[in-house]
Amino acid sequence: MSGAIFPGVALPGAALTALAFLMDLAVGDPRSFPHPVVLMGKVIAFLDGRLWPRFRRGFGRRAAGALLVLILVGGSYAATAALVALAFRLSNAAGVFLEVWIIGTVLAGRSLVEAGLAVLRPLRAGDLRAARKAVGMIVGRDTDEMDQSEVCRAAVESLAENTSDGIVSPAFWAVIGGAPLAMAFKAVSTLDSMVGYKDERYLDFGWASARLDDLANFLPARITGGFLVASAWLMGLKWRDAIRIGRRDAARHPSPNAGVPEAVVAGALGVTLGGVNRYSGKPSFRAYLGEPGSPVGPDHLRLTIRLVRATIAFSFMVTTLLALAAGRRWL
Repeated sequence: MSGAIFPGVALPGAALTALAFLMDLAVGDPRSFPHPVVLMGKVIAFLDGRLWPRFRRGFGRRAAGALLVLILVGGSYAATAALVALAFRLSNAAGVFLEVWIIGTVLAGRSLVEAGLAVLRPLRAGDLRAARKAVGMIVGRDTDEMDQSEVCRAAVESLAENTSDGIVSPAFWAVIGGAPLAMAFKAVSTLDSMVGYKDERYLDFGWASARLDDLANFLPARITGGFLVASAWLMGLKWRDAIRIGRRDAARHPSPNAGVPEAVVAGALGVTLGGVNRYSGKPSFRAYLGEPGSPVGPDHLRLTIRLVRATIAFSFMVTTLLALAAGRRWL
């Protein structure tokens, strides 16, 4: 029962989110704990296999895709709200713990930093094969034949995009609506990652998922851009170029949201992101972001990891200030 959804509770959504940031920093996503995204993935795969084959034309497929969104997003919100309400009936402490844990599962700050370090460490050790394998865990493109610069560029692009998707966006929705709305956002994000493709199978069926994901991330992506500019200033990077490149190049990206953090990071680092990627052996060109500069290397990846950490810190500070400003007792 977060304060944003259920009146009269001890913790507003901002305070719950601040505590969830601390939980994510302390423990991340322990493999021994059940993760809601795993269940979401199974539900999506089950419904995909039953809804998609029943419709053969564009409108029917779009309607089926919209039904999938309604079931998963609405179901995630309702189930989370019911569980949290039940926990608060048992005790206030149980309700707070459950809600903080749920919000913590949708925050990916620690895991994002660890994913970046998993690529950086083998690069520093000269093990390009291990670096390719590590970056393949966070990008969908082919990695087997990447050179060092391509590995670094892929990692920088993924970290920049996921700073919004995995940190700022879930925190934004958790502040507004506590654990139920945070879990609904995670359902939207998971749907987009599984069916929001523009290929023959999912162009119509995944349309609703992709559009809802664009909408859910629109404001958070721009907040992320602001946090990244502030982080670049704090770190002594090219923050003025981050603003300029962000404004100029963000719209070149095929995603209306991912282009914002990627363009800002390109400006802050003084590198060019985008270019040719390969998916299942087929080349795909993505517009360049940033000014021509030196090839993206391990030092740029290291700085990007620091930008992610600084953005996590800014997100935590803002949620904490919002909690204090709410004027509500914490426990």
